[in-house]
Amino acid sequence: MKDYDAIVIGAGNAGLTAAVTLQRGGMRTLLLERHNIPGGCATSFLRGDYEFEVALHQLSGLGTKDQPAILRSVFDKMGISDKVEFVEEHHLYRYAVPGVIDITLPASVEGIVEVLSAAFPKEVGKLKPFLQLCEVLTMEAYLALPRARASGDPEMLKRNCRNFVKYGLRDAQSVLDEFFDDGVLKAVLGGYWGYMGLPLKELPFSDLGVMLYAYAAMKPWHVVGGSQSLSNALLDSYLEAGGEVRFNCSAEEIQTEAGGVCAVRTEHGETFTTNQVISNASSILTYNQLLDRPELAGEVREDFKSRRMGVSGFVLYLGLDCTPEELGLTCATNFVASTLDDEAQHACAKTLEGAPKGCLFTCYTVGDETLAPKGKSVVALMCLQYGSAWDDVAPEDYAATKFAYAEKLIDLAETVLPPIRQHIEEIEVATPMTMMRYLNTPGGAIYGFGQDITDHGAVRDRVRPVDGLHLAGAWSGMGGFQPTYQAGASVAGSILRKQNKKGA
Repeated sequence: MKDYDAIVIGAGNAGLTAAVTLQRGGMRTLLLERHNIPGGCATSFLRGDYEFEVALHQLSGLGTKDQPAILRSVFDKMGISDKVEFVEEHHLYRYAVPGVIDITLPASVEGIVEVLSAAFPKEVGKLKPFLQLCEVLTMEAYLALPRARASGDPEMLKRNCRNFVKYGLRDAQSVLDEFFDDGVLKAVLGGYWGYMGLPLKELPFSDLGVMLYAYAAMKPWHVVGGSQSLSNALLDSYLEAGGEVRFNCSAEEIQTEAGGVCAVRTEHGETFTTNQVISNASSILTYNQLLDRPELAGEVREDFKSRRMGVSGFVLYLGLDCTPEELGLTCATNFVASTLDDEAQHACAKTLEGAPKGCLFTCYTVGDETLAPKGKSVVALMCLQYGSAWDDVAPEDYAATKFAYAEKLIDLAETVLPPIRQHIEEIEVATPMTMMRYLNTPGGAIYGFGQDITDHGAVRDRVRPVDGLHLAGAWSGMGGFQPTYQAGASVAGSILRKQNKKGA
């Protein structure tokens, strides 16, 4: 008899939803986590009077209570909907380039059309067709595409996913160019590229179009108590169902027998037998370091050679001694840039030379004053940055380098926002090295591999060379909160269905 029916390595988003799904589905499950709290990116930390959200800027996929979307259904099945309170944002984002554009998009399709029609009257007739394409592409991506791919029938794909076939794997920039002439409008509609970490010429349009429509139609959300409260709720649901968890306990080795999983050994020398392992760790770590016989994963290791490491981030966590109203802030999510050129902004992520050309300023207390001490604000100021930018920084220069770059980031934010520097009461700076330390990902990558067209799930087949070993999270699909929550539940659901068939 096995010690556990399944073992989940890593209590990040996908690890938590996988563990909950398995345990509530009747499988005796063990969850291993190297940190002392659950969540991975979905955590928070305290500094002085402030609790800072680590990574969640906007949660997608919930929909409203009247019109629930897929992620709300996932959470309902896991029994956590009554454990967590969500706060709706009423704007998608403010997009501002000094001297060029300063515009705020509401969180509704009709509202976007109205605002952009007023700002770009020459493009009025193109806005509705473009957003309608985003809508049908979203429906195909969520409903028709998975079924068509599972069937293996090219004709079914062409018949049921016509828009995806025509537009889905084209780069986002080319589709924007097809619909619009105004470069400023194209930059505004492409504002979410930073959430995926690559410029528009490298992003699949399906990813941008689905994200834009999903946030507009299903609304963006914050979580009361930050994403840590969501991670805690998932852990509570798992424990209530009888699951077991070990914190401060890394997986040291995934052991195999006859080409399939047979056990997991922890850093403390304990070995637990199982024939099902879900790894929420990176695929690089899983196959190169954890697997006892790396030669079993030769095909996967070969696949790594054609992939690029994804981007990390440079983040300032700011506690401000004033309210959003006192700063004149009405929108929680603000994209600020010194240029419309997303490629130039992205190029800055590869070096510490010069100043950043784009950033994301998120004020969590817009719309919910409970997220900060009374009369104050909690803010995250972030720009994309690759871990490789820090390769040549000597350890003794690390602190000075990160604080010098932090000043540059604040300078950029203050070209559009009020002078926030004078209101800073608490500050913490995180670099890609910080992400590497806490997330245990190569280069501190926050979205897994670079999410370009060649890495899209419709192009790159998943390789599963070891029976009983499964990956869940950004390293086996799309990064971000909603995709990883869904990925964990999906992988676990697949295991349960196979187990039920065996028992039938």
